[in-house]
Amino acid sequence: MKILVINGPNLNMLGKRNKAIYGDKTLPQLDAVLKKQGERLGVDIVSFQSNSEGKIIDFIQTHSSQADGIIINPGALTHYSFSLRDALADTGLPVIEVHLSNIYAREDWRAESVIAPIAKGQISGLGWRGYVAGLRTLVGELKGETWE
Repeated sequence: MKILVINGPNLNMLGKRNKAIYGDKTLPQLDAVLKKQGERLGVDIVSFQSNSEGKIIDFIQTHSSQADGIIINPGALTHYSFSLRDALADTGLPVIEVHLSNIYAREDWRAESVIAPIAKGQISGLGWRGYVAGLRTLVGELKGETWE
């Protein structure tokens, strides 16, 4: 099983940007945590980050046919990128949208997501743990886990 983990604009600056909002983990540290969790769950993690909307869409179009699901933090693209939304929807894969900060407790414009309506779910405000929760949830869904 393969999961794509995609990070949008400015997430390459994790560990340097406002730590009160985004935490102190760097993107390479976050990727390492996810790869380790992936190993425990028996899945391959393919991580990608770009500040370019077009490069993110190209990555999705190139790699989604070999993937089983997508975890994405679209960054600011969350609020206006219909082309990203369409690329994600076109994959037919389950998508989990993740945000480090609670986008509903910040500026009003951050509470609008064009990605959420096509996502299986959204995790917001749990910091780096939101990615782990998203990964565990997505893998559980893909493996057909139940409450029993």
